[in-house]
Order: sequence, then structure tokens, then C-alpha cells
Amino acid sequence: MTPHDFRCVREAFDLSGKRFMRERIQLLHTNNGDVFRTHLFALASRTGSARCRYDGERGIENAPLQQAVNTFGEGTRQRWGKVVIASITSCTNTSNPYVLIGAGLVAKKAHELGLTRKPWVKTSLAPGSQVVTEYLEAAGLQEHLDAIGFNLVGYGCTTCIGNSGPIQPEISKAIAEGDLVATSVLSGNRNFEGRISPDVRANYLASPPLVVAYALAGDMNIDITTEPLGTDKDGQPVYLKDIWPTNKEIADLVHATVTREAFLSKYADVFKGDAKWQGVETSEGETYDWPATSTYIQNPPYFRGMAKEPGQITNINGAKVLAILGDMVTTDHISPAGSFKDTTPAGKYLTERQVAPREFNSYGSRRGNHEVMMRGTFANIRIKNEMLDGVEGGYTKGPDGAQTSIYDAAMAYQDAGTPLVIFAGIEYGAGSSRDWAAKGTALLGVKAVIAETFERIHRSNLVGMGVIPFEFTGGQTRKSLGLTGDETVSIEGLDTVKPLDTVPCHITYGDGRKVTISLKCRIDTAPEIEYIENGGVLHFVLRNLAKA
Repeated sequence: MTPHDFRCVREAFDLSGKRFMRERIQLLHTNNGDVFRTHLFALASRTGSARCRYDGERGIENAPLQQAVNTFGEGTRQRWGKVVIASITSCTNTSNPYVLIGAGLVAKKAHELGLTRKPWVKTSLAPGSQVVTEYLEAAGLQEHLDAIGFNLVGYGCTTCIGNSGPIQPEISKAIAEGDLVATSVLSGNRNFEGRISPDVRANYLASPPLVVAYALAGDMNIDITTEPLGTDKDGQPVYLKDIWPTNKEIADLVHATVTREAFLSKYADVFKGDAKWQGVETSEGETYDWPATSTYIQNPPYFRGMAKEPGQITNINGAKVLAILGDMVTTDHISPAGSFKDTTPAGKYLTERQVAPREFNSYGSRRGNHEVMMRGTFANIRIKNEMLDGVEGGYTKGPDGAQTSIYDAAMAYQDAGTPLVIFAGIEYGAGSSRDWAAKGTALLGVKAVIAETFERIHRSNLVGMGVIPFEFTGGQTRKSLGLTGDETVSIEGLDTVKPLDTVPCHITYGDGRKVTISLKCRIDTAPEIEYIENGGVLHFVLRNLAKA
């Protein structure tokens, strides 16, 4: 099968996944079923699953997801790699009418042949604009999307920020009990671990037409370019080429239904809002009154005890290790954006304030409450702290050496007046430029992050919150130093530090052994020196405003 068979642009047949956007899969040039099986095994090995074995010829053996699961009253057997979420989301490409019309045409052709989504796939449509709904309806395509499960659920961020909602309880239970690798396919722009759903380990980004195709197939183990997606009304196999629209079909509908008038009418009152928005009660005062009972917005503590004049950068003495993290730790790992459970520190905080778990919403929706976000920092369900063996999630060792949540440990260290550091590998802070990844780190009492390399923007954000980034030198790493988290760390030379200076770091191991290494201080510019002296860019700006 060739690109000509599908009469499509190449990018429509590329996927990104399983954990990072840069992982590209060209469907037309690979046996993608084998690619996915390799991905699933890699994830299982990474998380320590001992119940599977990968063989290049026979695939994954002893896969635990073979238990019977009732799905909407229909008996079915699940297995590794089943697609449990397929979503056309608002991110990135739903501003492109060609891919939305293309998805609608795939749905139309599939529906007319008698195909629908597999019963274990949770589907949704959340375009970024009401104009999308208007032209899909004008083209007669929304009814077909509805028929195969892609009903409109709203406009804006949904699945790609963890707001898909729970999957069917029976499937969720099977995934948890079997330590299974389930998958999602979405047209979003982020697929980091733990972001899409706590039940899904492998997330693939795709064009909207491919999202529809994978909902029909329901499985990542098959090669959708050569194997059938399902059967038609007569029981005959239906292939992707049978439902893939031509470029002319798409272009004709776009030209007929995507009009200037639709955009003008939908955006004429874009700032007016609906009746609920207009009904929100507001105060007449010039400043916000910070209601104490709000669980969404709280007065942040950044300026508490702030002096009129900036201070000086001081050495870090007697710091303890909060976490030792690996390579490519993303801002989603540091400050997750998705949903969370009532057993997490953030969940317990809300439960204590009579918020039911079904009303938790997501970390992203509660970013105005620092109490929630502090508890969510380093709380990603897939983060791995190398201080603990075989443990996933936001855990570490507290001052007493016992395992506890990172938040509880940080608060205990703060009460004792003990500064904290974090060690990490390469590209620390990769992914989205999320301010809370730096804010939460600072509020937990972390004074320094020592990594092999940093993602550019996150390094800058750390400095902006008063946290100093350092890089290992001379080829040293957390591994070569044999760090376990029991160490005490002191960093000198900061009282006279200049941009990109090399400074000494003294490490005292748990057994009393001592070593001194050199760190490159990643305060890169003179203005950043001022930010750190002020305690962060917020303090710097506020002091300058006060002087003005």
C-alpha cells in the first residue's frame, strides 16, 4: 500500500508517541503493529512488570490484559495495546478545517458501511472553536461523527490536559490489577506520561482522521494500513483505504462550508460569554478580596515577609536531597496538569474542605490555588524518584528516612529549616513551558536543581522563581557519583557568583564519606543575578514598581 492509495499528504499518516512528541512513526513505511508492540514492551520493562516477555516473532507473551471485561454489557477480551481513549481535541490542528472535514468524511464513510468505534474506546470531539461545529453541521458530517461516538463535549482543552474523564470502571480495574499498557490516540500536542489519563501509559498524537480510524480499529497491535479496521453490514472486511477521503472531496466541502460569515458571527460576541459567565457575581472593589473558602483561588505566599530592598545571594549549606530524577523529566512530571485522586496530597487537601472527588477537576484548573499546586508538584503518577526502588509517583524519603510523599517531606524539612536540592539527568524540564513547574519547586523549599543539562525555558523559569540551576562538569553525573539521596549538600562561592561561574559543591554521603565536585552555575546573565538577589523576578518587578 502506498501514499497514492490514500491520496493524502504524508503528515496525515504520521504518529507521535509513545511518551514524547519527538517520537515519530511513519505508518506508511513501517509495520506499525510491530512498532507498537516494541513500545509496549519497553514501557512494561521500564515500570518493572515481570509478567511479560517480548519475542520479536511471537510478540508479547504472558500479557496480563487477557481477562474478560464487560464493556457496555458486551463480553470482550482486552489485551495489551488496546485503544481506550480516542479524542479529537482542540490543540494545534483543529484550527485546520481540512483535517476536521477529513475526519468527518472518514466517519461518514465508516458509518455508511456499518462501522462504529469499538465498545471499549472512549471517544470525544472538543474543537477549539464554535465555527468548527457550524461547518461540520453545514457539511452534514457531525451526524456521522455522533453516530460513531465523536459527540461534541465542549470547546477548549480536554483530553490533552487530562480532562477526558474516567474510562469504563471495569476496564480501569483490569488495567490496574493487571499492570497493563493501555493506549490513547488524540489530536493534541502533548503526550507526556500521566497527562492524558492515569489508566493509560502509551499516548499517541495523530491527525483527526487517524484518531477516527483508530477508534474504529480499537487496537494498536494491528497495522491499520494493511489490516481491516472492522467489518461492514455484510460481514466483509473494511480497510482504511475504503474510508479515506480524497483531497478533492475534502477541498470541495471546505470551500462550500467554511465561510467568512461563520467566523464573523461566532466571534462577534466572543468576549460576552454565555449566560453562566454573565451571571458570575463580582465585587466592585479595585482589588480582589481573596475569599478564604475558595478552593480554586488563594492569595499566593510569594511576597510574605518581603523586605523593601533586595538581599544577597548566599551559599547553600547543609541541604538535603528531595529527589533524584532521570533523563527527560518533563514539566508534566514536575507539575502535572491532569486529574488526581483523593489519596494524593492534593486530593486530601480538597477532601478536608468537603470537595467530593468527582469535583476535583484537574491540577490545571486549580492553578490559582498554590496549596493544591504545591501538593501536586513532583506528584505525577509516572515520575520515578531514584531514591526509592521500584516506586512510581510523587514519593521520597522524609527526614526520618521513611517513604512519604514529596510534599509531606518538603514541609517537614521546611519546619526544620533545612534547604533542599534536586539531582537530575539530561534535558531536565523538557516539554511545555509551565510556570508552576518552577513555582511549585520554589514553594517546596528547593534552593538548587543540579542536572546534566536543562531545557532552555525551564532553566530560565527556575531562575525567575529564585531557584538556582547548576550543571555537572567533567563528565560527572548522579550515577557516577553514586548518589542515593542520603547525602548532605553544600554549595559555596554563591556570595560572589558571576554569570556561568564554576563553584565548588561539597557532598557528604550517608556513611560519612566526603567529595567535592565543581558545578557550573546556570545563572546565565547579569539581570538573572539581580533576579536571584531579589528572590525571583516577581520580587524584582514589584520592588521596581514601588520605586517608580
